[in-house]
Amino acid sequence: MNVEPGGVSGAEVAVPREQAEEVLHVLCTRGEYGKAVELAMRTYGPELRRLMASVLHHPELAKDAFGLFSENLVKGLPGFRWESSFRTWAYRLARNACYHQLHSPALREQPVSEPAANEPQRHRTDTHPWQRTAVKERFRALREQLEPQERMLLMLRVDQRQPWTEIARVMVESDEPLTREALNRRAAALRQQFQRVKARLRALAIEQGVISAEKVESAE
Repeated sequence: MNVEPGGVSGAEVAVPREQAEEVLHVLCTRGEYGKAVELAMRTYGPELRRLMASVLHHPELAKDAFGLFSENLVKGLPGFRWESSFRTWAYRLARNACYHQLHSPALREQPVSEPAANEPQRHRTDTHPWQRTAVKERFRALREQLEPQERMLLMLRVDQRQPWTEIARVMVESDEPLTREALNRRAAALRQQFQRVKARLRALAIEQGVISAEKVESAE
């Protein structure tokens, strides 16, 4: 889809998802950042909200993280260099917003009676979610016991099916641009971490009776 100067912009019409990146790039080139933000929110907002809800385990934290993400998107868009896809960059902003919430002093000082402190305990009660849901939902419930960074890695690779180099751009700690060699090394390290996370998830599944150890051995 082309966005012609003076015509109807991509933020004012329904843009097919596969064409959103092109339209976003055109809007930013023309300096129409407000319209670009509107389109980005419509295109990627729902999946980013799901990501934050899964990582943070608390509605209010996820709401605050999405607000911080939105603020950083508006501030950072004029300086975005398009060295990755817009979607990858948006995921990186979302990841940073989640980690900001996880490491905020307010969260660390929250009393144990607050929902955010009690939320992880929900998965350790006698009525485990995987005891009353379908197999797919059982594994999803088990994933909630992983660390936030592990859950994010699984979501990016398994749910979003992002390539490893794009995941590396999302998960990298520094804001400095990566060389191709550094990006490949980071991607390789994340692949190894992914295998460890899968092994841990498999161990949890066996421990909680979702799958049997004999079944796992026979499949290997």
